Amino acid sequence: MEKFQKLSETEMELMQVIWEIDRPFKSSELLEIFVQQRGKEWKGQTIATFLARLVDKGLLLVKREGQSNIYVPRLSPREYKRWEAQSLLNVMYQGSVKNFLSALYDGKEIPEDEISDLKQWFSKK
Repeated sequence: MEKFQKLSETEMELMQVIWEIDRPFKSSELLEIFVQQRGKEWKGQTIATFLARLVDKGLLLVKREGQSNIYVPRLSPREYKRWEAQSLLNVMYQGSVKNFLSALYDGKEIPEDEISDLKQWFSKK
C-alpha cells in the first residue's frame, strides 16, 4: 500500500458508510444516504470530490461502467485500522511498541490484570 495519508473526519465518515454498504456502489447512492439519512446538504460534486480524494489516498478503487463510476473499497475497516496504527507507530514511536507503551503509561499505574493480559497476548506472538 502507498504511503499512509490520514483521513479527515468527513473522509472517515464516508468510509464508514462505504464499509456498511459492503458492495460496489455509485456516487449517487452515497449521496442519497448522506442527504436523506444523515441530513447533509451536499451536492453531487461534493461527493465526487471526496471520492476522488479517497481514490488518491488508496482507499477506493474506481471502475468506469457506462457513464457512471463504480467504487470499491480497497481495505476492510480492520485493514485500515492496522494501516493507521502502523503509521502512527512508525512516525511517532520509531516503529517500537515498547516506545508507544512507555509513552502511554510512563509514570502511570497499570492495573495488574492488564499487565497479565498483555504478557499473555505477547507470549502468543
